Amino acid sequence: MTRPFNFSAGPANLPEEVLQQAAGEMLDWHGSGMSVMEMSHRGKEFISIYEAAEADFRELMAVPAHFKILFMQGGGLAENAIVPLNLSRGRSADFVVTGSWSDKSQKEARKYCDVQVAASNADNGHTQLPAPSGWKLRQDAAYVHLCTNETINGVEFQSLPDLKTLGSNAPLVIDFSSHVASRSVDWSRVGLAFGGAQKNLGPAGVTLVVIREDLLGHAMPACPSAFDYKTVADNQSMYNTPPTYAIYIAGLTFQWLKRQREGTAAGVAAMEKRNLAKAQLLYDAIDSSQLYLNKVGKDCRSRMNVPFFLRDESRNEAFLAGAKAAGLLQLKGHKSVGGMRASIYNAMPLAGVQALVAYMREFEQKHA
Repeated sequence: MTRPFNFSAGPANLPEEVLQQAAGEMLDWHGSGMSVMEMSHRGKEFISIYEAAEADFRELMAVPAHFKILFMQGGGLAENAIVPLNLSRGRSADFVVTGSWSDKSQKEARKYCDVQVAASNADNGHTQLPAPSGWKLRQDAAYVHLCTNETINGVEFQSLPDLKTLGSNAPLVIDFSSHVASRSVDWSRVGLAFGGAQKNLGPAGVTLVVIREDLLGHAMPACPSAFDYKTVADNQSMYNTPPTYAIYIAGLTFQWLKRQREGTAAGVAAMEKRNLAKAQLLYDAIDSSQLYLNKVGKDCRSRMNVPFFLRDESRNEAFLAGAKAAGLLQLKGHKSVGGMRASIYNAMPLAGVQALVAYMREFEQKHA
């Protein structure tokens, strides 16, 4: 059976190979007589799954040895509290607000430390990124926070800022939930990265945290033990029962990513080439249209989340109904911004974007 193309922003579509493998192993994982969901998280079977997932993610993302990889719970929203509880030491933190998620982050952090909005693009409706040269960074900030891809607003940092050249010695914290593993990361510029898995890495339930070792051990006294990064790291993410099945699916996704090839590129490098091609195809279709509009500056358009609007919004419902009939699902934009949104994460094949573009052109011809 041909599956529809699912453009959900998250939880998002998973690679079909991963779903098929998980289905085949559902009742009996590798002759163990158990489903992964039934295993002890400290048993040898699950530990082997966890260790493989950790090693594969480190390899895929080229994570240096002096960073710890943690598998946690709570998603990106929980990390908005967990990060300041671990890094702020109750002092100050600077935030660059570039859309809905970074705005949520700075509001949550105010419960635990002194927050300054060092830069914001609210005045342009979150359609451009504020130039780093204009950021007002404090010398005493414990960290600087960025959401490097805004899922709702569709803006993405195409490169990470070098805080040292901006006069800041604070570690950079990035929320890379919605574009993790879609492109490489310059770890020399990052102190901590976090991301929920449910967009590019697996199902909802597990959150990846990559943290430089020197940032461990500074949690505030009020920080719950299960959220203390050092405690989690010291216990290899097994301090409490982790989301075992979500880790298993993420591990299968990492293996799938390692198998991807585009020319001579492999793994994340292959995905980046593929994602560039998908995004270019969709943005070109929007830009050449008289019906569709994308408001984001071309130098900061997201490769993962493409919001667009019909110039005649009275046709929105007809567009969505026709898309569903064509097997193109979950294209309705976020309620806070309206319009449409196509999320084209790693697991979305080029054929899915081609089908969407063909439908958009057909709809425009009918309603011109």
